Amino acid sequence: MIENNIKFLRKKNGLTQEDLAKKIGVNRAMIGSYEEKRAQPKISVLQGLSTFFKVSIDDLINTDLANYSNESPYENRNTGQNLRVLTAAIDEDNNELISLVPAKASAGYTAGYADVDYIEKLPGFNLPFNEISRSKSYRVFQIKGDSMEPIKSGSYIICEYLLNWNDIDEGKPYVVLTKYDGIIYKRLFKHSQTELLLKSDNPEYEPYNLNMNDVLEVWKALGYISFSLPDANLVSINHMQKLYIELKDEIEKIKKL
Repeated sequence: MIENNIKFLRKKNGLTQEDLAKKIGVNRAMIGSYEEKRAQPKISVLQGLSTFFKVSIDDLINTDLANYSNESPYENRNTGQNLRVLTAAIDEDNNELISLVPAKASAGYTAGYADVDYIEKLPGFNLPFNEISRSKSYRVFQIKGDSMEPIKSGSYIICEYLLNWNDIDEGKPYVVLTKYDGIIYKRLFKHSQTELLLKSDNPEYEPYNLNMNDVLEVWKALGYISFSLPDANLVSINHMQKLYIELKDEIEKIKKL
């Protein structure tokens, strides 16, 4: 359905072929060739069309959008229907590699997360753990800052890709890629249909809301690797902080009764 859908969406938005070409960074002749079924758009063009028209790549290819009933854009995003195909690196045997995103590369990842060339330049490897399944996609993000202590700045968070955002477990830690704030590691809560509530483990940081439209990727944290071992005093302090947070939450619950 891609040819009919490009023409339908272009006309629905009052665009000429020249207008649409400029919007997604191609020349006008390419748009004409797509609509006339003389050529098939590459994945980068599909991604551009998907982002510009706010329609999933799957719907662009397989759904007759002219007869498509409108659904909530937030529902589409929550279930992963409005997201692109995940870009991943593979080895010589066509097995997907786990890409490492160092802290120094976090800004570049925000811009290049959908770019195959960029992802392939990141360090790629496999992990020999039973918890790692070949049927799933994983990534490792190095975090910075003290908002999630006792996990130290510089630690590496091992994550599993989460396509369906309805599967977010309340209060569990996730790495979230955002449009404006880059890579964030927090505990997630569903504040509403359109927003997530992000909380830090360090009580010095206040929780805040994040609009779903500003989310690009969600990765479920499975574990971490750290080269900074805590000392005994720090373990005791962190335990007291945890007890303080739990007591504070209980007091808030009692107030609401």
